[in-house]
Amino acid sequence: MSSTASNTVESAFRAALYAETDTALDAGASLLAAHPAADEELADRGREFVATAWRRGWQPADVVRMVRRELEDVHVRLASALIRAQRPDDRRRGPRWTAQLDELTAEAAEAEAGGPPPRTDRFTHATTVLELYRLLLRLPTLDPLDEPTRQPGAGADAGPRSESRMLTRIRALLAKAEATGFPQEAEALSAKAQELMARHSIDEALLAARAPSPDAPGACRIGVEAPYEQAKAVLLDAVATANHCRAVWNEPLGFSTVVGFEADLEVVELLYTSLLVQATTAMTKAETAQRAGGRRRTKTFRQSFLAAYAHRIGTRLAAAAETQVTDDLLPVLASREVAVTAHTDRMFPQTTTSRLRGVSDAAGWTEGAQAADRAQVGARPRLP
Repeated sequence: MSSTASNTVESAFRAALYAETDTALDAGASLLAAHPAADEELADRGREFVATAWRRGWQPADVVRMVRRELEDVHVRLASALIRAQRPDDRRRGPRWTAQLDELTAEAAEAEAGGPPPRTDRFTHATTVLELYRLLLRLPTLDPLDEPTRQPGAGADAGPRSESRMLTRIRALLAKAEATGFPQEAEALSAKAQELMARHSIDEALLAARAPSPDAPGACRIGVEAPYEQAKAVLLDAVATANHCRAVWNEPLGFSTVVGFEADLEVVELLYTSLLVQATTAMTKAETAQRAGGRRRTKTFRQSFLAAYAHRIGTRLAAAAETQVTDDLLPVLASREVAVTAHTDRMFPQTTTSRLRGVSDAAGWTEGAQAADRAQVGARPRLP
């Protein structure tokens, strides 16, 4: 790469990346737009920013979620392209990381099938690039999420393939439960999904108990997006607790870190997503009825609805969890709970609690609690 191209990029970065003003951004973009020979160097520096994000504890899904939250779709496409371009230079990582990259690749292929993105001039493209690099440069350091170790002697691909088949079935059942308009069918589908969830989790626990070196807990990050993110975080915490996991919410960055064994982490992601979809659907219907009665939609109604929904779901899941385990399984699950708690404390030695704000609408609370009672969480069978 020529020194001229490198100098151009450095000058653009000095002008644009360390200042917040539009004037600074325009100055940097003008430099890049005027020098096409700097494009390759600019792309190389983008891949370096991505690699730095990995060293700071971020994962592909985290970066894309943050870009989507702070910027526009065009920045998301650019970030995805940079992450995929950096992949060959990265070290080998675990199955969860690989799955995130594969999902980005699939999304890119789907987008390409829909036609090429709108063409832009060089100045507009350079502005987009610099806006993205500004964000990547300022990502804070996160606790790294090391993927759980596998038992010695187990094939590297045996576990993930088996889990994928089971979780694909669970995901499909939950999707059908959310989509059907027939309550009895939804109940049957969701109950079957819960049965598979229970079997999946307990099978993993029993296998770990029989093995001389059980798997260690891991962690994943799940987006908890505005609006009404407090209530959503409470809902995720309830789902995590019921599935032998711990959730720690990072409000400024819009995600919760869920700590647990891999099989349970997958279940938490599935169930939380399903319940959130059901909550949104029920809330929309409740608002329609409120408007028919002459009341306008309010923010406090939605906040109160989701807070009551999360509270009631937590109560239902906790009650169901008490009926899951027989005496002979208590030592197995207790040892795993100790391991999860210890891992959480190592990752987050200092945590604080927060109180839900804006829960003052009685109608919203009542509607939310009733929606939670109707939500399809199923009843896990008593385990043998």
